[in-house]
Amino acid sequence: MSTRVTLLCHAATAATGRAAFPLDEPITAHGRAAAERLAPPVGGKLLRVVRGPELRCAQTSVAIGLADALIEPALRDCDHGTWAGRTLDEVLAADPAGVAAWLAEPEATPHDGESLASVLDRSASWLDEQARGGHGRVVAVTHTIVARAVAVHALRGAVGVFWHLDVGPLGRVDLSRNGARWALRLR
Repeated sequence: MSTRVTLLCHAATAATGRAAFPLDEPITAHGRAAAERLAPPVGGKLLRVVRGPELRCAQTSVAIGLADALIEPALRDCDHGTWAGRTLDEVLAADPAGVAAWLAEPEATPHDGESLASVLDRSASWLDEQARGGHGRVVAVTHTIVARAVAVHALRGAVGVFWHLDVGPLGRVDLSRNGARWALRLR
């Protein structure tokens, strides 16, 4: 059985508008309107609809017509620890060495939160499970960091590739697998 996975990033929040590390916050009115204009990303026989546990994923799921999405803990956002709610510029001004370490070392946790390596590992494990389980068609509402991590794994890319992928609010990553490798399409 082939497996098709669509990752849809949550709609815009106040943090995305400020280029801040996110908190568990609602989507903005503009983000909700943009999500409501999207057709649900379904096609063919849909077997599973899942989402990250955060409020912004729940609200995006409802806005696009997938209110019955099940919570999938592996699709949760990165825990940015002490950086949550602050802009990158604010953090850079206060802790330039920490930001440099975070960008250069996947295991680094200068924010006392979750490392990029951890996000990459759990995202890869989730995607591998979709292939092993022969889940057919899966739609997942999640976060840009998770979508980027899944794309790196699907492409068998080096960790550094993560920083070269740009997926924004309501960005979409479509993956298909029929055999040993994934094919990827970014929208």
